[in-house]
Amino acid sequence: ALGEVALVQIEYEVKPGKIVKVLSLDETGEIEKSWMSVFAKNKQGFNTSAFKWHIFSGGGYPSVNGEEARAEYFRQSAATFVVLPNEKGCAVITDRLPEFCNLSDYYVFPPNMAWVMAFTHEEGWLGPYFAKHPKYTMLCEENTRLIEKERKKAEAKQKGWM
Repeated sequence: ALGEVALVQIEYEVKPGKIVKVLSLDETGEIEKSWMSVFAKNKQGFNTSAFKWHIFSGGGYPSVNGEEARAEYFRQSAATFVVLPNEKGCAVITDRLPEFCNLSDYYVFPPNMAWVMAFTHEEGWLGPYFAKHPKYTMLCEENTRLIEKERKKAEAKQKGWM
Protein backbone atom coordinates (compact mmCIF):
# COMPACT_ATOMS: atom_id res chain seq x y z
CA ALA A 1 0.00 0.00 0.00
CA LEU A 2 1.01 3.59 -0.47
CA GLY A 3 3.16 5.04 2.28
CA GLU A 4 4.36 1.67 3.57
CA VAL A 5 8.07 1.09 3.78
CA ALA A 6 9.11 -2.41 2.82
CA LEU A 7 12.05 -3.93 4.62
CA VAL A 8 14.56 -4.80 1.95
CA GLN A 9 16.75 -7.85 2.25
CA ILE A 10 19.90 -7.76 0.17
CA GLU A 11 21.13 -11.01 -1.30
CA TYR A 12 24.81 -10.21 -1.49
CA GLU A 13 27.85 -9.49 0.65
CA VAL A 14 30.21 -6.49 0.54
CA LYS A 15 33.53 -6.29 2.44
CA PRO A 16 35.28 -4.62 4.22
CA GLY A 17 33.36 -2.09 6.28
CA LYS A 18 29.70 -1.98 6.99
CA ILE A 19 26.58 -1.27 4.99
CA VAL A 20 25.25 2.04 6.29
CA LYS A 21 22.11 2.04 4.16
CA VAL A 22 20.17 -0.30 1.89
CA LEU A 23 18.44 1.73 -0.80
CA SER A 24 14.87 0.95 -1.79
CA LEU A 25 14.16 -0.27 -5.31
CA ASP A 26 12.89 3.23 -6.16
CA GLU A 27 16.06 4.89 -4.77
CA THR A 28 18.16 2.32 -6.63
CA GLY A 29 16.30 3.13 -9.85
CA GLU A 30 16.98 6.86 -9.36
CA ILE A 31 20.70 6.23 -8.73
CA GLU A 32 20.86 3.99 -11.81
CA LYS A 33 19.18 6.70 -13.94
CA SER A 34 21.66 9.31 -12.68
CA TRP A 35 24.56 6.93 -13.34
CA MET A 36 23.33 6.26 -16.88
CA SER A 37 22.99 10.01 -17.53
CA VAL A 38 26.68 10.49 -16.66
CA PHE A 39 28.40 7.37 -17.97
CA ALA A 40 26.04 6.00 -20.63
CA LYS A 41 24.66 9.07 -22.42
CA ASN A 42 25.86 7.61 -25.74
CA LYS A 43 24.49 4.12 -25.10
CA GLN A 44 23.17 3.53 -28.65
CA GLY A 45 24.48 0.20 -29.91
CA PHE A 46 26.18 -0.88 -26.65
CA ASN A 47 23.47 -3.17 -25.16
CA THR A 48 23.61 -1.47 -21.78
CA SER A 49 20.26 -3.09 -20.92
CA ALA A 50 22.10 -6.42 -20.51
CA PHE A 51 25.24 -5.02 -18.85
CA LYS A 52 25.80 -1.34 -18.17
CA TRP A 53 29.57 -1.97 -18.40
CA HIS A 54 29.20 -2.61 -22.16
CA ILE A 55 29.48 1.19 -22.48
CA PHE A 56 33.13 0.79 -21.37
CA SER A 57 33.99 -2.48 -23.16
CA GLY A 58 32.55 -1.09 -26.40
CA GLY A 59 34.43 2.21 -26.14
CA GLY A 60 31.30 4.36 -25.64
CA TYR A 61 32.82 6.07 -22.60
CA PRO A 62 36.55 6.49 -21.85
CA SER A 63 37.87 4.05 -19.27
CA VAL A 64 40.88 1.98 -18.30
CA ASN A 65 40.61 -1.73 -17.65
CA GLY A 66 42.24 -4.69 -15.98
CA GLU A 67 45.13 -4.08 -13.58
CA GLU A 68 45.31 -0.39 -14.52
CA ALA A 69 41.63 -0.03 -13.50
CA ARG A 70 42.23 -1.90 -10.25
CA ALA A 71 45.22 0.31 -9.35
CA GLU A 72 43.20 3.47 -10.07
CA TYR A 73 40.27 2.15 -8.00
CA PHE A 74 42.43 1.55 -4.92
CA ARG A 75 43.71 5.15 -5.11
CA GLN A 76 40.19 6.56 -4.65
CA SER A 77 38.62 7.83 -1.46
CA ALA A 78 35.22 9.09 -0.38
CA ALA A 79 33.16 9.24 2.81
CA THR A 80 30.78 6.56 1.50
CA PHE A 81 30.44 4.31 -1.55
CA VAL A 82 27.47 3.06 -3.55
CA VAL A 83 27.42 -0.58 -4.65
CA LEU A 84 24.95 -0.92 -7.53
CA PRO A 85 24.09 -4.42 -8.78
CA ASN A 86 23.87 -4.84 -12.56
CA GLU A 87 20.83 -7.11 -12.18
CA LYS A 88 17.70 -5.84 -10.55
CA GLY A 89 18.16 -5.52 -6.82
CA CYS A 90 18.83 -2.90 -4.20
CA ALA A 91 21.95 -0.78 -4.11
CA VAL A 92 23.73 -0.28 -0.80
CA ILE A 93 25.89 2.44 0.69
CA THR A 94 29.04 1.32 2.50
CA ASP A 95 31.50 3.17 4.70
CA ARG A 96 34.65 1.65 3.14
CA LEU A 97 35.92 1.11 -0.39
CA PRO A 98 34.71 -2.41 -1.23
CA GLU A 99 37.41 -4.99 -1.90
CA PHE A 100 34.98 -7.89 -2.19
CA CYS A 101 31.41 -8.38 -3.36
CA ASN A 102 29.89 -11.73 -4.27
CA LEU A 103 27.86 -10.34 -7.19
CA SER A 104 29.19 -11.17 -10.66
CA ASP A 105 28.46 -7.73 -12.20
CA TYR A 106 28.32 -4.57 -10.09
CA TYR A 107 29.44 -0.96 -9.93
CA VAL A 108 31.13 0.96 -7.11
CA PHE A 109 31.21 4.76 -6.98
CA PRO A 110 30.90 7.63 -4.50
CA PRO A 111 27.41 9.18 -4.21
CA ASN A 112 28.54 12.17 -6.35
CA MET A 113 29.71 9.78 -9.11
CA ALA A 114 33.19 11.30 -9.38
CA TRP A 115 34.32 7.93 -10.75
CA VAL A 116 33.06 4.38 -11.19
CA MET A 117 34.57 0.92 -11.02
CA ALA A 118 32.62 -1.64 -13.05
CA PHE A 119 33.27 -5.22 -11.97
CA THR A 120 32.30 -7.83 -14.60
CA HIS A 121 31.68 -11.56 -14.78
CA GLU A 122 34.17 -11.50 -17.70
CA GLU A 123 37.05 -10.28 -15.51
CA GLY A 124 40.42 -11.16 -16.95
CA TRP A 125 38.98 -10.91 -20.45
CA LEU A 126 36.70 -7.84 -20.19
CA GLY A 127 37.09 -5.68 -17.13
CA PRO A 128 37.09 -4.50 -14.56
CA TYR A 129 36.68 -0.96 -15.91
CA PHE A 130 37.47 2.32 -14.17
CA ALA A 131 36.03 5.58 -15.53
CA LYS A 132 36.10 9.19 -14.38
CA HIS A 133 33.23 11.69 -14.38
CA PRO A 134 33.84 14.68 -16.74
CA LYS A 135 34.16 16.83 -13.55
CA TYR A 136 36.36 14.26 -11.77
CA THR A 137 38.83 16.68 -10.13
CA MET A 138 36.16 18.98 -8.70
CA LEU A 139 34.07 16.04 -7.45
CA CYS A 140 37.11 14.38 -5.83
CA GLU A 141 37.86 17.64 -3.99
CA GLU A 142 34.26 17.59 -2.75
CA ASN A 143 34.78 14.00 -1.54
CA THR A 144 37.96 15.02 0.31
CA ARG A 145 36.06 17.83 2.09
CA LEU A 146 33.32 15.34 3.10
CA ILE A 147 35.90 12.91 4.51
CA GLU A 148 37.42 15.73 6.58
CA LYS A 149 33.97 16.82 7.81
CA GLU A 150 33.18 13.23 8.88
CA ARG A 151 36.57 12.95 10.62
CA LYS A 152 35.92 16.16 12.58
CA LYS A 153 32.43 14.98 13.51
CA ALA A 154 33.81 11.66 14.81
CA GLU A 155 36.50 13.52 16.75
CA ALA A 156 33.92 15.84 18.34
CA LYS A 157 31.73 12.85 19.26
CA GLN A 158 34.74 11.08 20.82
CA LYS A 159 35.43 14.18 22.96
CA GLY A 160 31.79 14.24 24.02
CA TRP A 161 30.97 17.49 22.22
CA MET A 162 28.04 16.01 20.28
